[in-house]
Amino acid sequence: MMMNTTLAQLRTLKLDGLATGLEEQLAQPAMAAMSFEERLALLVDREVHARNDRKLVRLLKNAHLKYGQAAIEDIDTRPSRGIDRREVMSMALGDWVSAGHSVLITGPTGAGKSWLACALAQYACRRGHSVLYQRVPRLQEELRIRHGSGTFGKWLIQLAKTDVLVLDDWGMGAIDSMTRSDLLEIIDDRTAHKATIITSQLPIEHWHAWIGDATIADAVLDRIMQRHHRFNLTGDSLRQTTAKHQLKEKNIDPS
Repeated sequence: MMMNTTLAQLRTLKLDGLATGLEEQLAQPAMAAMSFEERLALLVDREVHARNDRKLVRLLKNAHLKYGQAAIEDIDTRPSRGIDRREVMSMALGDWVSAGHSVLITGPTGAGKSWLACALAQYACRRGHSVLYQRVPRLQEELRIRHGSGTFGKWLIQLAKTDVLVLDDWGMGAIDSMTRSDLLEIIDDRTAHKATIITSQLPIEHWHAWIGDATIADAVLDRIMQRHHRFNLTGDSLRQTTAKHQLKEKNIDPS
């Protein structure tokens, strides 16, 4: 009865990992041979891991990644793709997030830019960093709504606190003057403090023209390029390759 009360109290205190660990110890007679200190250390370790797992689930949920299952361990580094695994892993394992670096990923449609961005962002979550994924074409409408509702300022503060911001499909479609100014505000808040991942079909040398206003373009690119890592993906569309492979598996002529 006393142990049931203890377990209930642990769960009331939201120490679920510790409570589960204690239940497991009670079910294993061999644990009686261990010292109090050893058993306590195992229980604390169980609670720490449980909290880390819950935090990761929360971070991934809040990130809204387009490819939530993307992982750097699964990166396709065939020579035709233009990705050096050692370079990706070295960067991912480094301090690019805490140092506020930019990661610029360019390449043709279907080359895996968004997937790589999500893989890097997912790994950042695994290391305890907050992440938010945004598609730039939809961001323009999001900004309009927030300006209209008066929530833009509050949202800007939230973005500034986010450790990694993913801006996917940068340079796809024209942007208006308000979006240009908002992008500058977003990027400026992150410079040298928070990390930003940008993916684009548009080569970096054309970004200035896409932004449009020369003064704002200079300011945005100056901040993005201060400390950055660059990946230029190549090769055929992975979407087409996957579709052809699926057709072949079903004995259907891809042509």
